[in-house]
Amino acid sequence: MKSTRYLVAAPAALALALAGCGGSTGTSGGDSSASGSADSGAPTDDSNCADEDVFCIGLVTDTGKVDDKSFNQSAHEGAIAAAEELGGFYKYVETQDPKDYAPNMAQFTNKSYDVVVTVGFLMTEATATAAEGSPETKFIGIDQFFDPEAVTATNLTGILFPEDQAGYGAGYLAGLMTKTNKLGQVLGQEIPPVQKFAKGFENGAKAANPDVQVSTVYHPAGDNAFNDPVWGAGEAKKMLAQKADIIFGAGGNTGNGALQEVAKASGAGDSIFCIGVDTDQWDTVPAAQPCLVTSAMKLITEGVTETIKTAQSGEFEGLTTMGKAGLAPYHDFESTIPDDVKTRVEDITQQMEAGTLETGVSL
Repeated sequence: MKSTRYLVAAPAALALALAGCGGSTGTSGGDSSASGSADSGAPTDDSNCADEDVFCIGLVTDTGKVDDKSFNQSAHEGAIAAAEELGGFYKYVETQDPKDYAPNMAQFTNKSYDVVVTVGFLMTEATATAAEGSPETKFIGIDQFFDPEAVTATNLTGILFPEDQAGYGAGYLAGLMTKTNKLGQVLGQEIPPVQKFAKGFENGAKAANPDVQVSTVYHPAGDNAFNDPVWGAGEAKKMLAQKADIIFGAGGNTGNGALQEVAKASGAGDSIFCIGVDTDQWDTVPAAQPCLVTSAMKLITEGVTETIKTAQSGEFEGLTTMGKAGLAPYHDFESTIPDDVKTRVEDITQQMEAGTLETGVSL
Protein backbone atom coordinates (compact mmCIF):
# COMPACT_ATOMS: atom_id res chain seq x y z
CA MET A 1 0.00 0.00 0.00
CA LYS A 2 1.90 3.03 -1.25
CA SER A 3 -0.64 5.54 -0.10
CA THR A 4 -3.24 5.77 2.61
CA ARG A 5 -6.70 4.64 1.56
CA TYR A 6 -9.55 6.61 3.09
CA LEU A 7 -13.06 5.47 3.85
CA VAL A 8 -15.82 8.04 4.21
CA ALA A 9 -18.56 7.38 6.72
CA ALA A 10 -22.05 6.87 5.35
CA PRO A 11 -24.69 8.70 7.41
CA ALA A 12 -27.02 5.68 7.60
CA ALA A 13 -24.27 3.55 9.04
CA LEU A 14 -23.57 6.05 11.76
CA ALA A 15 -27.04 6.73 13.09
CA LEU A 16 -25.98 5.07 16.30
CA ALA A 17 -24.53 6.31 19.55
CA LEU A 18 -20.79 5.85 19.12
CA ALA A 19 -17.98 5.89 21.62
CA GLY A 20 -14.33 6.87 21.72
CA CYS A 21 -11.11 5.07 22.45
CA GLY A 22 -9.86 8.03 24.47
CA GLY A 23 -9.66 7.19 28.14
CA SER A 24 -6.61 6.92 30.34
CA THR A 25 -5.35 8.18 33.65
CA GLY A 26 -4.28 11.80 33.53
CA THR A 27 -3.81 14.83 35.68
CA SER A 28 -6.42 17.53 35.84
CA GLY A 29 -5.19 21.04 35.39
CA GLY A 30 -4.55 23.70 32.81
CA ASP A 31 -0.81 24.12 33.14
CA SER A 32 -0.13 22.47 29.77
CA SER A 33 -0.68 24.75 26.82
CA ALA A 34 0.62 25.59 23.39
CA SER A 35 0.60 28.87 21.54
CA GLY A 36 -1.06 28.19 18.23
CA SER A 37 1.07 30.29 15.95
CA ALA A 38 4.58 31.61 15.62
CA ASP A 39 3.25 34.77 13.98
CA SER A 40 4.12 37.94 15.80
CA GLY A 41 0.45 38.85 16.22
CA ALA A 42 -0.66 35.49 17.65
CA PRO A 43 -1.89 35.44 21.26
CA THR A 44 0.48 33.96 23.82
CA ASP A 45 -2.07 33.44 26.60
CA ASP A 46 -5.83 33.30 27.12
CA SER A 47 -6.27 36.62 28.87
CA ASN A 48 -7.99 38.18 25.86
CA CYS A 49 -10.11 35.30 24.56
CA ALA A 50 -13.23 37.45 24.86
CA ASP A 51 -11.89 39.85 22.21
CA GLU A 52 -13.42 39.33 18.79
CA ASP A 53 -10.04 39.31 17.06
CA VAL A 54 -8.57 36.64 19.37
CA PHE A 55 -9.38 33.01 18.60
CA CYS A 56 -8.98 30.55 21.50
CA ILE A 57 -9.21 26.77 21.35
CA GLY A 58 -9.47 24.51 24.40
CA LEU A 59 -9.37 20.72 24.55
CA VAL A 60 -10.50 18.43 27.37
CA THR A 61 -9.55 14.76 27.37
CA ASP A 62 -11.59 12.07 29.03
CA THR A 63 -9.56 10.35 31.77
CA GLY A 64 -6.56 10.25 29.47
CA LYS A 65 -3.31 11.89 28.44
CA VAL A 66 -2.85 13.93 25.28
CA ASP A 67 0.37 12.04 24.51
CA ASP A 68 -1.18 8.54 24.37
CA LYS A 69 0.29 8.07 20.85
CA SER A 70 -3.19 7.21 19.67
CA PHE A 71 -6.71 8.65 20.08
CA ASN A 72 -6.12 11.65 22.36
CA GLN A 73 -2.87 12.59 20.68
CA SER A 74 -4.56 12.66 17.29
CA ALA A 75 -7.19 15.12 18.55
CA HIS A 76 -4.52 17.16 20.33
CA GLU A 77 -2.44 17.44 17.16
CA GLY A 78 -5.52 18.44 15.18
CA ALA A 79 -6.22 21.29 17.60
CA ILE A 80 -2.60 22.44 17.46
CA ALA A 81 -2.70 22.43 13.65
CA ALA A 82 -5.89 24.49 13.63
CA ALA A 83 -4.43 27.04 16.04
CA GLU A 84 -1.30 27.36 13.92
CA GLU A 85 -3.28 27.78 10.71
CA LEU A 86 -5.71 30.27 12.20
CA GLY A 87 -3.19 32.20 14.30
CA GLY A 88 -5.05 31.30 17.48
CA PHE A 89 -4.24 30.19 21.01
CA TYR A 90 -4.56 26.60 22.21
CA LYS A 91 -4.59 24.99 25.63
CA TYR A 92 -5.61 21.56 26.93
CA VAL A 93 -6.77 19.97 30.16
CA GLU A 94 -6.32 16.28 31.01
CA THR A 95 -9.17 14.87 33.09
CA GLN A 96 -8.36 12.76 36.13
CA ASP A 97 -11.87 11.86 37.21
CA PRO A 98 -15.17 11.91 35.26
CA LYS A 99 -16.69 14.25 37.87
CA ASP A 100 -14.27 16.87 36.57
CA TYR A 101 -15.70 16.98 33.03
CA ALA A 102 -17.86 20.02 33.71
CA PRO A 103 -15.31 22.06 35.73
CA ASN A 104 -12.60 21.30 33.18
CA MET A 105 -14.75 22.61 30.34
CA ALA A 106 -15.65 25.58 32.54
CA GLN A 107 -11.96 26.51 32.70
CA PHE A 108 -12.33 27.44 29.05
CA THR A 109 -15.89 28.77 28.88
CA ASN A 110 -15.26 31.04 31.88
CA LYS A 111 -12.53 32.70 29.84
CA SER A 112 -14.71 32.97 26.72
CA TYR A 113 -12.84 30.46 24.59
CA ASP A 114 -14.25 30.26 21.07
CA VAL A 115 -14.04 26.47 20.70
CA VAL A 116 -13.87 23.59 23.16
CA VAL A 117 -12.99 20.12 21.89
CA THR A 118 -13.98 17.18 24.12
CA VAL A 119 -12.44 13.78 23.43
CA GLY A 120 -14.42 10.57 23.77
CA PHE A 121 -17.93 9.15 23.94
CA LEU A 122 -18.08 9.18 27.73
CA MET A 123 -18.10 12.99 27.61
CA THR A 124 -21.18 13.18 25.38
CA GLU A 125 -23.73 14.17 28.01
CA ALA A 126 -21.39 16.61 29.75
CA THR A 127 -20.54 18.23 26.41
CA ALA A 128 -24.20 18.72 25.48
CA THR A 129 -24.91 20.24 28.89
CA ALA A 130 -21.93 22.59 28.64
CA ALA A 131 -22.95 23.68 25.14
CA GLU A 132 -26.44 24.54 26.33
CA GLY A 133 -25.03 26.60 29.18
CA SER A 134 -22.40 28.39 27.07
CA PRO A 135 -24.06 29.31 23.76
CA GLU A 136 -21.24 31.68 22.77
CA THR A 137 -18.72 28.83 22.70
CA LYS A 138 -18.72 26.16 20.00
CA PHE A 139 -18.21 22.55 21.16
CA ILE A 140 -16.75 19.69 19.14
CA GLY A 141 -17.21 16.19 20.57
CA ILE A 142 -14.96 13.45 19.22
CA ASP A 143 -16.84 10.14 18.84
CA GLN A 144 -19.97 11.76 20.22
CA PHE A 145 -23.47 11.38 18.80
CA PHE A 146 -26.04 14.02 19.75
CA ASP A 147 -29.64 12.93 19.34
CA PRO A 148 -31.49 15.69 17.44
CA GLU A 149 -34.67 14.82 19.33
CA ALA A 150 -32.96 15.50 22.66
CA VAL A 151 -30.37 18.18 21.83
CA THR A 152 -31.52 21.52 20.47
CA ALA A 153 -28.28 23.48 20.79
CA THR A 154 -26.72 24.60 17.51
CA ASN A 155 -23.28 25.41 18.92
CA LEU A 156 -22.02 21.83 18.96
CA THR A 157 -21.27 18.96 16.64
CA GLY A 158 -20.03 15.41 17.10
CA ILE A 159 -17.38 13.96 14.80
CA LEU A 160 -18.11 10.30 14.02
CA PHE A 161 -15.91 7.80 12.18
CA PRO A 162 -16.57 4.46 10.40
CA GLU A 163 -14.42 2.33 12.71
CA ASP A 164 -16.00 -0.85 11.40
CA GLN A 165 -14.70 -0.14 7.90
CA ALA A 166 -11.13 0.48 9.06
CA GLY A 167 -11.32 -2.64 11.22
CA TYR A 168 -12.74 -4.67 8.33
CA GLY A 169 -9.89 -3.68 6.04
CA ALA A 170 -7.30 -4.53 8.70
CA GLY A 171 -8.99 -7.85 9.41
CA TYR A 172 -9.20 -8.70 5.72
CA LEU A 173 -5.45 -8.14 5.40
CA ALA A 174 -4.79 -10.26 8.50
CA GLY A 175 -7.04 -13.05 7.20
CA LEU A 176 -5.05 -13.23 3.99
CA MET A 177 -1.65 -13.10 5.71
CA THR A 178 -2.09 -15.49 8.64
CA LYS A 179 -0.32 -18.84 8.44
CA THR A 180 -1.72 -20.31 11.66
CA ASN A 181 -5.33 -19.17 11.02
CA LYS A 182 -5.26 -17.65 14.51
CA LEU A 183 -5.60 -13.92 15.07
CA GLY A 184 -5.89 -11.85 18.25
CA GLN A 185 -7.37 -8.54 19.35
CA VAL A 186 -6.25 -6.73 22.51
CA LEU A 187 -8.71 -3.92 23.12
CA GLY A 188 -9.57 -1.10 25.47
CA GLN A 189 -12.91 -0.80 27.24
CA GLU A 190 -15.90 -2.44 25.54
CA ILE A 191 -17.63 0.66 24.23
CA PRO A 192 -19.23 1.15 20.78
CA PRO A 193 -16.32 2.43 18.65
CA VAL A 194 -13.97 -0.18 20.08
CA GLN A 195 -16.64 -2.80 19.40
CA LYS A 196 -16.99 -1.51 15.85
CA PHE A 197 -13.24 -1.85 15.30
CA ALA A 198 -13.30 -5.35 16.78
CA LYS A 199 -16.38 -6.65 14.97
CA GLY A 200 -15.20 -5.11 11.71
CA PHE A 201 -11.80 -6.78 12.14
CA GLU A 202 -13.35 -10.18 12.81
CA ASN A 203 -15.81 -9.91 9.92
CA GLY A 204 -13.11 -8.79 7.52
CA ALA A 205 -10.79 -11.61 8.58
CA LYS A 206 -13.49 -14.25 8.12
CA ALA A 207 -14.53 -12.81 4.75
CA ALA A 208 -10.97 -13.24 3.54
CA ASN A 209 -10.39 -16.58 5.23
CA PRO A 210 -13.36 -18.61 6.53
CA ASP A 211 -11.02 -20.88 8.50
CA VAL A 212 -9.61 -18.11 10.65
CA GLN A 213 -10.21 -17.94 14.42
CA VAL A 214 -10.17 -14.56 16.17
CA SER A 215 -9.51 -14.29 19.92
CA THR A 216 -10.82 -11.02 21.37
CA VAL A 217 -10.27 -9.54 24.81
CA TYR A 218 -11.52 -6.21 26.19
CA HIS A 219 -9.96 -4.44 29.15
CA PRO A 220 -12.27 -4.29 32.20
CA ALA A 221 -14.02 -0.95 32.59
CA GLY A 222 -12.14 1.59 34.66
CA ASP A 223 -10.07 4.75 34.53
CA ASN A 224 -7.07 2.79 33.20
CA ALA A 225 -8.93 0.88 30.48
CA PHE A 226 -7.02 2.76 27.78
CA ASN A 227 -3.82 3.30 29.75
CA ASP A 228 -2.72 -0.15 30.87
CA PRO A 229 0.18 -1.25 28.66
CA VAL A 230 1.24 -3.96 31.13
CA TRP A 231 -2.17 -5.63 30.85
CA GLY A 232 -2.10 -5.22 27.07
CA ALA A 233 1.34 -6.81 26.86
CA GLY A 234 0.25 -9.70 29.04
CA GLU A 235 -2.81 -10.44 26.94
CA ALA A 236 -0.77 -10.31 23.74
CA LYS A 237 1.74 -12.72 25.25
CA LYS A 238 -1.08 -15.19 25.99
CA MET A 239 -2.34 -14.95 22.41
CA LEU A 240 1.14 -15.50 20.99
CA ALA A 241 1.46 -18.61 23.16
CA GLN A 242 -1.80 -19.83 21.59
CA LYS A 243 -0.21 -19.45 18.11
CA ALA A 244 -1.85 -16.19 17.06
CA ASP A 245 0.46 -14.77 14.40
CA ILE A 246 -1.21 -11.37 13.87
CA ILE A 247 -2.51 -9.23 16.76
CA PHE A 248 -4.61 -6.08 16.49
CA GLY A 249 -4.01 -3.65 19.37
CA ALA A 250 -6.83 -1.10 19.72
CA GLY A 251 -7.07 0.87 22.95
CA GLY A 252 -4.64 3.75 23.50
CA ASN A 253 -1.67 2.81 25.65
CA THR A 254 -3.33 -0.53 26.46
CA GLY A 255 -3.21 -1.51 22.82
CA ASN A 256 0.28 -0.03 22.50
CA GLY A 257 1.47 -2.46 25.16
CA ALA A 258 0.19 -5.33 23.03
CA LEU A 259 1.92 -4.02 19.92
CA GLN A 260 5.24 -3.68 21.69
CA GLU A 261 4.97 -7.18 23.13
CA VAL A 262 4.46 -8.61 19.65
CA ALA A 263 7.40 -6.55 18.38
CA LYS A 264 9.67 -8.26 20.93
CA ALA A 265 8.52 -11.78 20.06
CA SER A 266 10.65 -14.25 18.15
CA GLY A 267 9.64 -14.09 14.51
CA ALA A 268 8.35 -10.50 14.66
CA GLY A 269 8.25 -9.14 11.14
CA ASP A 270 8.80 -12.55 9.55
CA SER A 271 6.08 -14.87 10.82
CA ILE A 272 4.41 -12.70 13.49
CA PHE A 273 2.84 -9.29 12.87
CA CYS A 274 0.79 -6.59 14.57
CA ILE A 275 -1.71 -3.91 13.50
CA GLY A 276 -2.14 -0.53 15.18
CA VAL A 277 -5.14 1.77 15.54
CA ASP A 278 -6.49 5.34 15.37
CA THR A 279 -3.43 6.93 13.74
CA ASP A 280 -0.47 5.67 11.72
CA GLN A 281 1.31 4.13 14.69
CA TRP A 282 4.46 3.57 12.66
CA ASP A 283 5.17 7.21 13.54
CA THR A 284 3.80 7.32 17.09
CA VAL A 285 4.90 3.93 18.44
CA PRO A 286 8.30 3.26 16.80
CA ALA A 287 8.91 0.38 19.22
CA ALA A 288 6.18 -1.50 17.34
CA GLN A 289 7.81 -1.11 13.93
CA PRO A 290 9.39 -4.60 13.92
CA CYS A 291 5.89 -6.11 13.56
CA LEU A 292 3.63 -3.23 12.46
CA VAL A 293 2.25 -3.96 8.99
CA THR A 294 -0.40 -1.22 9.06
CA SER A 295 -2.84 0.66 11.33
CA ALA A 296 -6.63 0.89 11.22
CA MET A 297 -6.92 4.65 11.26
CA LYS A 298 -9.57 7.15 12.18
CA LEU A 299 -8.45 10.42 10.61
CA ILE A 300 -9.04 12.32 13.82
CA THR A 301 -6.35 14.95 13.34
CA GLU A 302 -7.74 16.03 10.00
CA GLY A 303 -11.31 15.93 11.29
CA VAL A 304 -10.54 18.09 14.32
CA THR A 305 -8.58 20.65 12.32
CA GLU A 306 -11.24 21.03 9.64
CA THR A 307 -14.12 21.19 12.13
CA ILE A 308 -12.37 23.87 14.19
CA LYS A 309 -11.90 25.87 10.98
CA THR A 310 -15.62 25.47 10.31
CA ALA A 311 -16.36 26.74 13.81
CA GLN A 312 -14.10 29.75 13.27
CA SER A 313 -15.68 30.70 9.96
CA GLY A 314 -19.34 30.20 10.76
CA GLU A 315 -21.91 27.67 11.91
CA PHE A 316 -21.72 23.89 12.06
CA GLU A 317 -23.64 22.09 9.32
CA GLY A 318 -25.45 20.00 11.93
CA LEU A 319 -25.16 17.91 15.07
CA THR A 320 -23.07 15.33 13.22
CA THR A 321 -19.85 15.82 11.27
CA MET A 322 -18.67 12.80 9.29
CA GLY A 323 -15.02 11.88 9.59
CA LYS A 324 -12.91 9.47 7.55
CA ALA A 325 -11.12 6.21 8.24
CA GLY A 326 -8.60 4.10 6.38
CA LEU A 327 -5.53 1.88 6.49
CA ALA A 328 -2.07 3.30 7.01
CA PRO A 329 0.75 2.58 4.53
CA TYR A 330 2.64 -0.69 4.84
CA HIS A 331 5.96 1.12 5.27
CA ASP A 332 8.84 -1.37 5.53
CA PHE A 333 6.45 -4.27 4.88
CA GLU A 334 5.56 -3.04 1.39
CA SER A 335 7.71 -5.77 -0.18
CA THR A 336 6.77 -8.38 2.45
CA ILE A 337 3.07 -8.40 1.61
CA PRO A 338 2.34 -10.28 -1.63
CA ASP A 339 1.06 -8.19 -4.51
CA ASP A 340 -2.14 -10.22 -4.79
CA VAL A 341 -2.90 -9.56 -1.10
CA LYS A 342 -2.39 -5.84 -1.57
CA THR A 343 -4.62 -5.91 -4.63
CA ARG A 344 -7.43 -7.70 -2.80
CA VAL A 345 -7.24 -5.33 0.18
CA GLU A 346 -7.28 -2.36 -2.18
CA ASP A 347 -10.32 -3.79 -3.91
CA ILE A 348 -12.41 -4.22 -0.77
CA THR A 349 -11.30 -0.77 0.40
CA GLN A 350 -12.64 0.74 -2.81
CA GLN A 351 -15.86 -1.21 -2.43
CA MET A 352 -16.38 0.20 1.07
CA GLU A 353 -15.62 3.69 -0.21
CA ALA A 354 -18.22 3.23 -2.93
CA GLY A 355 -20.78 1.83 -0.49
CA THR A 356 -21.07 -1.46 -2.37
CA LEU A 357 -19.55 -3.54 0.44
CA GLU A 358 -21.07 -3.59 3.91
CA THR A 359 -19.09 -4.73 6.94
CA GLY A 360 -22.00 -6.54 8.56
CA VAL A 361 -21.39 -4.68 11.81
CA SER A 362 -24.39 -3.39 13.77
CA LEU A 363 -24.59 -2.42 17.42
